[in-house]
Amino acid sequence: MKLLPIIAAFTLSVTSVFAADYPERNIFMVVPYAAGGPTDTIARLTADAMSKSLGKQIVVENVAGAGGTIGARRVADADPDGYTILVHHIGMATAPALYRQLPYKPTEAFESIGLVSDAAMTVIARNEFPASTFQELVAYIKQNGNKVTYAHAGIGAASHLCGTLFMSTIGTQMTTVPYKGNGPIMTDLLGGQIDMTCDQATNTVGPITQKQVKAYAITSDARAATLPDVPTTTEAGLPEFKVGVWHGVYAPKGTPKEVLDKLTTALQAAMEDATLKERFAQIATMPATKEQATQEALRTKLDSEIKRWDPIIKAAGQFAD
Repeated sequence: MKLLPIIAAFTLSVTSVFAADYPERNIFMVVPYAAGGPTDTIARLTADAMSKSLGKQIVVENVAGAGGTIGARRVADADPDGYTILVHHIGMATAPALYRQLPYKPTEAFESIGLVSDAAMTVIARNEFPASTFQELVAYIKQNGNKVTYAHAGIGAASHLCGTLFMSTIGTQMTTVPYKGNGPIMTDLLGGQIDMTCDQATNTVGPITQKQVKAYAITSDARAATLPDVPTTTEAGLPEFKVGVWHGVYAPKGTPKEVLDKLTTALQAAMEDATLKERFAQIATMPATKEQATQEALRTKLDSEIKRWDPIIKAAGQFAD
């Protein structure tokens, strides 16, 4: 009868000792997308900054494929010891609706560490597109419908989600054209082979400021410092059309609370790192505040985004599996 309390006390003691010594070796941060993309960039900047306070290196590992679900599953199945963590974007919340056979549940397979960043999307078109303002753009699309071509980087990509929400909000469908990435989209947009797209400001600041494309609106509450002349969707008359590409850090379910707390503290310190803040500003990405870089804030964000996107994706009838 007295054995169970003894075992429990021993387990607690071992966990406490383990957490006190954590981390004793390098930590692997899985990025579920290819190297060189926005999520990879954000992960590497965050990993470098977190390493400073943890005293051990966080090594980024790209495990790309299947819209980020392969890398996410790798972490879900990893030992919950704090040495394998995940950086994922808004796709963590949309995967349950996009993949009807998803092998993990985002709200049950992971522990939250904290939010990392939020990047607004920009609505852009080829330079010769007839509309000059966001209001004219919406009117033109409503009048011409599927004669307008909209490019996205594949089902589940941020550009796909942004376009889906845009068409749902204005109640008009365009002809959607899937690409293998945002790079080819920009190439065809500059060449006039495609009409428009919606992409992270991280990728579009250069072409917009160089006047290679037309920019109609940014999908955030405030204008971007790097794009001061581009109105928000609220200013442009469509306040319900808001979407941001947010990122969060996760650990496998069952990771000790003491370890999670150490990772959260390191994340909060990273968000104040001068180098990280400078680089995030250059790519039009907002770092999380101290209040956002918490376990509770990420759980709340994930839950609310799953509820938000589930009906939108199901109504669109586009699935990734």
